[in-house]
Amino acid sequence: MSTKNYVSIIHRETGQALIESARWCSSRLCRLRGLQFRRNLKPGEALILVKDKDSIANTSIHMFFVFFPIAAIWINSKGKVTSAQLAKPWRPYYASPEPATYVLETSPDFLDKVAIGDNLDFVEIN
Repeated sequence: MSTKNYVSIIHRETGQALIESARWCSSRLCRLRGLQFRRNLKPGEALILVKDKDSIANTSIHMFFVFFPIAAIWINSKGKVTSAQLAKPWRPYYASPEPATYVLETSPDFLDKVAIGDNLDFVEIN
């Protein structure tokens, strides 16, 4: 999946597209930048921070230089949501209590669309 630029996020059980186009951030630079120094998100905008394997420490995030709250959704290598949290600006640390490979960062209203234990798929956009 490292060659992807954008993916759709599909709820596996319902087949519903939860996000039409999320930026796939597998490079170190993309993950490092994340949403820092941005003033807001456009409607439907999302990033997926991608690591090589399931981990708690390697998928932790900070909110320094992020000026607005976001939904942070941790997803393991099997597509299972392991945590869903409202991440607030300027907080030093957020992490999933269970190992994850992906962190989805998007608008806070997304927290109403997923629950811990849901299964999500990433579908490459051509």
